[in-house]
Amino acid sequence: MRVTADRNICIGAGLCALTAPAVFDQDDDEGLVIVRDAHPDNMTEPAVREALNICPSGAIAFTE
Repeated sequence: MRVTADRNICIGAGLCALTAPAVFDQDDDEGLVIVRDAHPDNMTEPAVREALNICPSGAIAFTE
């Protein structure tokens, strides 16, 4: 799995960082998404999928 996030469309809601904190974080300046781990393990995949589904701006993507 490869995780990406588009900071140009992120609105800084922070749901991704709350749902999958090992993979996502927010920067201190604007609160926009930061991908901490672009290649998380399979144990983290359900949380990443949930983060993708609840992201209000659709900024998160991943490929398998």
